[in-house]
Amino acid sequence: MLFNSTQFLFFFPIVTVLYFLLPHRFRWQLLLLASCAFYMAFIPAYILILLVTIVIDYFAAILMETPGISPKKKRTFLVVSIWSTCLVLFVFKYFDFFVINYDAVASFFGWNLHISTLKIILPIGLSFHTFQSLSYVVEVYRGKQKAERHFGIYSLYVMFYPQLVAGPIERPQNLLHQFYEEHLFDYQRVTDGLKLMLWGMFKKIVIADRLAVVVSMVYGNPQGYTGWPLILATVFFTFQIYCDFSGYSDVAIGAAQVMGFRLMDNFNRPYFAKSIAQFWSRWHISLTTWFRDYVFLPLSYAVSRKIKSDRVCLIKTEFLIYMIGISATWLLTGLWHGANWTYVVWGGINGIYLIFSLGTQRIRQSLCKAIHLKRYPTFHKYLRIGLTFSLVNIAWIFFRASSIPDAWYILTHLFQGLHSGFKPVGLGQLLQLGLTRQGLCIAMLSIGFMELIHFIQRHRSIRHMLTEKPIWFRWAVYYALVFGIVLFGIFSERQFIYFQF
Repeated sequence: MLFNSTQFLFFFPIVTVLYFLLPHRFRWQLLLLASCAFYMAFIPAYILILLVTIVIDYFAAILMETPGISPKKKRTFLVVSIWSTCLVLFVFKYFDFFVINYDAVASFFGWNLHISTLKIILPIGLSFHTFQSLSYVVEVYRGKQKAERHFGIYSLYVMFYPQLVAGPIERPQNLLHQFYEEHLFDYQRVTDGLKLMLWGMFKKIVIADRLAVVVSMVYGNPQGYTGWPLILATVFFTFQIYCDFSGYSDVAIGAAQVMGFRLMDNFNRPYFAKSIAQFWSRWHISLTTWFRDYVFLPLSYAVSRKIKSDRVCLIKTEFLIYMIGISATWLLTGLWHGANWTYVVWGGINGIYLIFSLGTQRIRQSLCKAIHLKRYPTFHKYLRIGLTFSLVNIAWIFFRASSIPDAWYILTHLFQGLHSGFKPVGLGQLLQLGLTRQGLCIAMLSIGFMELIHFIQRHRSIRHMLTEKPIWFRWAVYYALVFGIVLFGIFSERQFIYFQF
């Protein structure tokens, strides 16, 4: 079920009203049934996949807490849980990718071997609830979370409908205990949640789905364009993916907040970041912190022990550990996003950015000092923001392109044919990309409006600012946002980008 669908328009208020009408002891059952219905709206049979992983992880966690269990047996239960969960992910998401690449290698060496692909549809949001399940068993293994004995509550932790298919990826310490708490109806909390949902819908329906028209046309046939159309589509995709995914997160967090649940923030004005490292501390926070805690830190620790035991001292040990940890983590992050080499390259590019940033930190600081750039802090700040934004744009090309050759073509033809100027040839080209002059203006103005809101709330949430305004002003803002969605929205029920992951 899509958040921007007619189904959800009825589903959400019905479930929410029933939630507050039911006694507390029956609410988890309602939410679990609602979550099952929400997921089964896509492909009903795929709920069995979720059931299998839920059962395995549920019993594995309990077995890890068996009194007197040896560390070896405890580790065995963890490994079984992780491998079984990852096996499901591999079969549905990566098996065909592996087979295609294996066949290519076999053909290159002349081997007469062939494996048939499965050609099965990827379950919606499989990577998200897989990672949420993995975080649970790892935290139980580490002793930071008690195994959940209530099978229904644990199932709800994995399947909670607001964040079931595209996050945020929650940790058990934050979410599990909330299903035991009684959430009373609170007018301020409910209205705050509805405001966030409304803002998320605006970003998705008005901005993301409008920008998608241009992005899909250009990236669907990149060889047919050079110059301005490629630049516009690339910049539009940068805002499309943000508005699409952060819009989903806003609706998810807001829907949960209405019922009294607190989900973690997933975005924090990422395009105002002054470095790549800062960008990734603000973008898809639940995923980046997941990879940090469960991949980068354990891997860095293991590499550190190996290096010290081998007494490697060719370069600074700390930097070597960082390079290995970042490279592996970001290649895995790219692969997590999809079974395509474009995602792996995208992950590799971000890894290179971060390694280069750390490796040249002193040089850049010396350069800034030499040219007295720090005398102009505002200029320096926006210079860093602009450079970070440009680097992120370049990386997004590989994320969006259908293939590496397409991505390379776009990258090498971005600035071809610009000598003719923006007017009149450039503007004429842009008006042939699926949007009218009015549609293009709406796209530009809506992006500007969103970034203005982000700038205003850099120190404080605008939702809280509105609560201090007179009632007539608040409702004028709400009505304006609703009418903006109705008048300027693209109502095609376009799927959220991150559903494919």
